[in-house]
Amino acid sequence: MGITARGIGLLGAAVLLLGVGFRFGYPELTLLGAAAGTAVAVALVAAARRPRLLVSRQADPDRVARGEPAAMTLTVHNAGRVRAVSMVATDRCGDLPVPVPVLRLRAGADTTVSYAVPTSRRGVVPVGPLRVTRRDPLGLVVLARSYGGVVPVWVHPRIHPLRAVPTGAGRSLDGRVDAVPHGSITFDSLREYVVGDELRRVHWRTSARVGELMVRENVDTSLPRIVVLVDNRAVAHPDRVRGVAESFESACEAAASVVTAAVREDLPVVLLFVAAEEAGAGGAASGGDGADQPDGSGTGPTGPLDRLAAVTLTGEGTLEAAAARLRRDRLGDTLVVLTGPGATEDLGHLGALRRAYPSVVVGIFGAAQPTPPDAAGLVVIDAADGAAFAAEWDGVRRW
Repeated sequence: MGITARGIGLLGAAVLLLGVGFRFGYPELTLLGAAAGTAVAVALVAAARRPRLLVSRQADPDRVARGEPAAMTLTVHNAGRVRAVSMVATDRCGDLPVPVPVLRLRAGADTTVSYAVPTSRRGVVPVGPLRVTRRDPLGLVVLARSYGGVVPVWVHPRIHPLRAVPTGAGRSLDGRVDAVPHGSITFDSLREYVVGDELRRVHWRTSARVGELMVRENVDTSLPRIVVLVDNRAVAHPDRVRGVAESFESACEAAASVVTAAVREDLPVVLLFVAAEEAGAGGAASGGDGADQPDGSGTGPTGPLDRLAAVTLTGEGTLEAAAARLRRDRLGDTLVVLTGPGATEDLGHLGALRRAYPSVVVGIFGAAQPTPPDAAGLVVIDAADGAAFAAEWDGVRRW
């Protein structure tokens, strides 16, 4: 609640008039001061009367590729019983205020407003809450309240179709190609027991410690496994236009394209970032089979495309440390590194990964000069944007 400049002036005049009237015995001044004070008190009561509004919103859709249309439908319900309300509310859509007129909304009635959500940039657009500002008729007091929650709209990077998908170095039992010739089952993680799980997969020591049955999750290492590493360091993407690093946006589009192509071929894929996400170091999120899933649901990032929408540039992390983690963990047999022009001097750290990953592909976006062929023994793709990367990717003959 706030008192306007007019209200402050009237309140000051009331105090002055009451003081002078009582001090020098002028009843007229005392009456004027009392009237001014009463006006401010009535304004406070009028503005403090809170309308009972129920606000719900629905995004259509809540996940969309960059540049595709998305809309938000806002429903305001008057839960009061006595009178109609009229006001102009403001909804927050990202950084933009959206006026929402609520005119003569009767008790028990609804009003619905729809508007477009900006999707010209990759990211997470928070929509809400609805902010209602009430004033008294004299404009002495202003009171603002928020209604409803915040609904995010996930703007994913553009996906460019890829025909070729790296498939590893040897042949597996089901005909795919991988470095393991005969296949094996390897421990991956633990999860809670569900009806139907085999009891021989229960990890009894962990179950005794946590107080509930925990089951081992295994993965078949004979399947090719693709690791996508996105360089989200600010130093790797130094060039910006209106605060946006286009080379980083292109790297995110390339990552989304590779992940989608791998999932289409039913290949396990892991998405990582050089600078760790808030969710945890390395930013790896695995599905039930140890692979990232192409999309998600809910309000939090639940899939690689959601995480690519939410990731931002940061000053933390080094490519050398990320390479050390990859060499230690050996998460797959094909490594795809996507970076910007500021990382060309660090390619030597990636070349040292050739022993841990039979196939290493590096995509460099926005470089002024082309990278020398076979730099550090790597397959290097120089591209101006995501579409150019897709074209060059499909032309690679040697993984």
